[in-house]
Amino acid sequence: MLPEAEIRLGRERPRPRRLLQRVNIGDTSFNALLWIFAGAVLLIAGVIVFSLWATARPAFKAVSIPSFIAGQNWDPVQESFGALPFIFGTLVTSGIALVVTVPVAVGLAIFLVEMAPSRLRPVVSFPLELLAAIPSVVYGLWGIFVLVPWLRDSTEPLLSVTLGFLPLFRGPPLGFGYLAGGLILSVMILPTIASVSIEVLKAAPESLREAALALGATRWEAVRVAVIPYSRAGIVGAILLGLGRALGETMAVTMVIGNSPEIHASLFAPGYSLPAVIANEFAEATSSMHTAALAALALILFGITLLLNSVARLLIRAVARGPARVAA
Repeated sequence: MLPEAEIRLGRERPRPRRLLQRVNIGDTSFNALLWIFAGAVLLIAGVIVFSLWATARPAFKAVSIPSFIAGQNWDPVQESFGALPFIFGTLVTSGIALVVTVPVAVGLAIFLVEMAPSRLRPVVSFPLELLAAIPSVVYGLWGIFVLVPWLRDSTEPLLSVTLGFLPLFRGPPLGFGYLAGGLILSVMILPTIASVSIEVLKAAPESLREAALALGATRWEAVRVAVIPYSRAGIVGAILLGLGRALGETMAVTMVIGNSPEIHASLFAPGYSLPAVIANEFAEATSSMHTAALAALALILFGITLLLNSVARLLIRAVARGPARVAA
């Protein structure tokens, strides 16, 4: 038999703590504040899309969305609008930028993470970070005074002589055109791709390198066989992030692309891009239909950029999932 005091103690229930003791007011308030901020971001994005759609609705009522995207005529006087020349110019200049930048940026990232001495890394990293801080209008001025004369006097005549049998390299060397826009974009997206690729390569486990080296691989073979396959998804995400910036760049491209709303096969010819035409014509739009067409272009650009950035974020997040994703 248990003593009466112990029986009484066993029957007693613990008293509930006070509500203020069970709930941490500071943590709850901070959590609610973060939810408000996250919701505000989504709300702002939704307001932007809604505003663009409301402004662009007259253009989509006058002509269907597929016809607007596939149209090649842009004549504000006759209120005839087609987005294809601007979409073409945006994709061509962004494609040139990727072709030029990706080998340089990824190679630079591999060199800084795997090959470079520790003393050399800050020396190379500082100019790389500085490129990201230069305003786009400064890039545009550099393009006008340095890049365009160089293309017109040296590079485009050389390409015309050596590769003139291809449609891409035919026509008079004007300097202003798709090639100038693509090259200036390649310099602007270099820091983005290189910086993200560096962080992705740093995230690769050291055990992968050590295992490859223990099996007799050289340093480059260890990088090629072990590190790059592990980081492939993140590097692709970095490239897509750079592409997203290239698609949305405005001022620098506007100053060197030539601003001609036509489609040309030659990279030497002047063209136009989606951000450039919006920046040039929105303040001078004289009719509601012209404003609606420009808003429709902005909506198309927003959709393309949102899609690419979403895919890039998913690929970069896959780096944290471990080696299983490589087999997938």
